[in-house]
Amino acid sequence: MTQEYLNYINGEWVPARSGRTFENINPADTSDIVGVHPESDREDTIAAIEAAEAAFAEWSRWEPPRRGKILFKAAQILESRAEEVGRLLTREEGKTLKEGIGETLRTVELLEFFGGEARRLTGETFPSQQPGTFLYTIREPLGVVGLITPWNFPIAIPAWKALPALIAGNTVVLKPASLAPISACQLVKALEEAGLPPGVLNLVTGPGRTVGEELATNPKVKAVSFTGSNAVGTRLYDVVSSRGAKCQCEMGGKNPIIVLEDADLDRAVEFTVAGAMWSTGQKCTATSRAIVLKPVVREFTEKLVERVRRLKVGNGLDPSVEIGPAIDEAALKNILNYIEIGKAEGAKLLCGGERLTGGDYDKGYFVQPTVFGDVHPQMRIAQEEIFGPVVGIIAVDSFEEAIEVANNVRYGLSASIVTNDLKRAFQYIHSIQAGIVHVNGQTAGAEVQVPFGGYKGSSTGTREQGHVAIEFYTQIKTVYLHHNP
Repeated sequence: MTQEYLNYINGEWVPARSGRTFENINPADTSDIVGVHPESDREDTIAAIEAAEAAFAEWSRWEPPRRGKILFKAAQILESRAEEVGRLLTREEGKTLKEGIGETLRTVELLEFFGGEARRLTGETFPSQQPGTFLYTIREPLGVVGLITPWNFPIAIPAWKALPALIAGNTVVLKPASLAPISACQLVKALEEAGLPPGVLNLVTGPGRTVGEELATNPKVKAVSFTGSNAVGTRLYDVVSSRGAKCQCEMGGKNPIIVLEDADLDRAVEFTVAGAMWSTGQKCTATSRAIVLKPVVREFTEKLVERVRRLKVGNGLDPSVEIGPAIDEAALKNILNYIEIGKAEGAKLLCGGERLTGGDYDKGYFVQPTVFGDVHPQMRIAQEEIFGPVVGIIAVDSFEEAIEVANNVRYGLSASIVTNDLKRAFQYIHSIQAGIVHVNGQTAGAEVQVPFGGYKGSSTGTREQGHVAIEFYTQIKTVYLHHNP
């Protein structure tokens, strides 16, 4: 029997007021309905916003360490359910079970980290030029914040947005992606069981045109944090900032791995495969360009193609599967369309490039992991985010050209280089236009205690994760305390 999920508003699990629902489908097996969810509208969203507003005064007065204890308890609850939640995540999103459990455990780390941040909500003290004056700053919460999260990390991203907001004393309305909302429900349930007061965290499922629009335009919402496409993020930023509210957008990436002539090519191939293919390439930090020095491009290409051809694609619940499906039919069509664009532009299709069919493949949205050679830096497949298991190899003459090609895109999220040359590694670190920089590693992956975000069209506003995440969810008050009589 398909499980029915509900909105979480003011401490209660409730249906949409209209009674409408939508189905959450397993992308690896479309006959598997993972859950049924409320198709909420503006009325439901307003109810959640009003609940958050009503809860703000009391929650903001809680001592921060008291807030932190709830996060620590929720971490224990979620960790005890990691396999169960990871399996649900795999069913609704499609990534492998190893990745689903791993993301759940990463969320446990986020709960632990931000629980600890409750004791580090510090301001600054300054020397004053006025005698008898104690001059300092404090950080205070904003009020109600709206969170709009994507489907590709359906529990980790809601956590890394909601937790710093809560620790700072804000109240939250969370709109998870309709393609994968169950994982966010599991996070909310853990926090509810840990003792989070009613109204402090609210969850509303439904389309962006109603739930998202209300969060963007409602004057009671003092800040909105969004992760998703550039098209939606750019529009959202304009709408939210135009009414004087804060807006934070994490958007796309076109992330390069640079392979120099002194690189260990076997390691370079493994880094490329991990960055480009794991999670079906459906992550903003995925590797989509391999920029390779010409003396080693032939050998690198042969090794990469051979490795990609051995990848096993299938239902992520199968422990032997390495690559799952695209999230839905629209995503699959987008990937296949970019593959056709690459061929039409003159890139050489070296492996993959087709939808997988026959047997269990007919039940889901599976595509062959794809490698292109002879890619020119100005081709669309070298400039635009594909969001699938597709990587293009770009041959260059020099290290300097590699940096130029890497930087010549609208994005600047993540980048990697493979080299044993320490001097070039540091030159790369200082010249690459990316917010996350790897040396001898894949482009994907981010630890919870450090900032996450990019340059150029990849991000707006302050960084997420790490202690700097608190900055977006707070405002600074400067205090002049004159104690000289």
